[in-house]
Amino acid sequence: MASDVKLDRVSKSFGAFKAVDDVSLRVPAGSFVALLGPSGAGKSTVLRMIGGFELADTGSIHIGGRDVTDLPPYKRDVNTVFQSYALFPHMTVAENVAFGLRQDGVPREERRSRVRAVLEMVQLIDYAQRGPAQLSGGQQQRVALARALVKRPSVLLLDEPLAALDRKLRQQMQVELKLLQHDLGITFIFVTHDQEEALAMSDTIAVMRDGRVDQVGTPTELYDRPRTAFVAGFIGSQNFLAGRVESVGRLVADNGVIVEAANTRDVAAGSKGLAAVRPEYVALTAREPAGAGNKAEGRVVAVVMLGDALEYVLRLDNGDEIFARLARNAPERPQEGERVWARWAREHAALFPYEAVAARVQAIARPRPEGKSE
Repeated sequence: MASDVKLDRVSKSFGAFKAVDDVSLRVPAGSFVALLGPSGAGKSTVLRMIGGFELADTGSIHIGGRDVTDLPPYKRDVNTVFQSYALFPHMTVAENVAFGLRQDGVPREERRSRVRAVLEMVQLIDYAQRGPAQLSGGQQQRVALARALVKRPSVLLLDEPLAALDRKLRQQMQVELKLLQHDLGITFIFVTHDQEEALAMSDTIAVMRDGRVDQVGTPTELYDRPRTAFVAGFIGSQNFLAGRVESVGRLVADNGVIVEAANTRDVAAGSKGLAAVRPEYVALTAREPAGAGNKAEGRVVAVVMLGDALEYVLRLDNGDEIFARLARNAPERPQEGERVWARWAREHAALFPYEAVAARVQAIARPRPEGKSE
């Protein structure tokens, strides 16, 4: 049976460093929740406190309605899969999976039956007698999963278990993990710094920074309705323009671009703000669009193919850059070196209170595109 997990005002410090600061979180039973954030955000510490590997300084943790705040790991109905799979090299796959059951004194026949069932579940029954060194990275990851699942925990904790895999295998394992969680129905809490991974796998995402939770929501909610500039920049890609808020829904950027936005987040007229628009909502055209706002002129300095889309880097005269993402069959596809206009609709722009961290978040969330220039 799956269990819910509740954290109430949990904090954890290491010396003078506060790794987790007053975090409250509700994880429904049977859900797939991702803790997402940059390195140092506190997400792994939260996971370790749920698992009992770290004890909270303040606050409480409940699993399945039971207070486990001060209990050691073996007294909590959870199991953990770490980034390093920590398989025993001298044991076979089957022996690795059976290890926890043997430690718990599970009878031999039941042990064999449960190991066989879980190896079939992760499609490794034919590898039962192989050693870890004879397996690929993806297969070792599945052995680590099987070892955790064979104990039938009500909550499975996963601390960046896909980080060591190459991109293609990581994407394949994302799908396998999601299907496995759906079939088992147990609670998964997954730590990652990869926003694409969180969007692809999770029912709910808790975005963390500096030891606190910035926003909790479904992938769609976080992508379409971020509450802060940090979340807007960390979930997906954003163009940020800093400037002065002239009136509600209107910002004059420092580079002179006027942004009119339908979505505002507690931004007062006369204050410093950040306008945001996602690259997929930016169109490029050779002619100047009508109206005074939501347009900028510049030169195309890079065109990068991203599979089914093209990412354009438009450099404005003051050196600022605007990114646009167009379908490969878009009617207007400028060439590198051309001067064009970027334009976007009011309903696709948002205004946030100014955050100095937003430019850094943008660089983390969307580095200069990798790929082959057209």
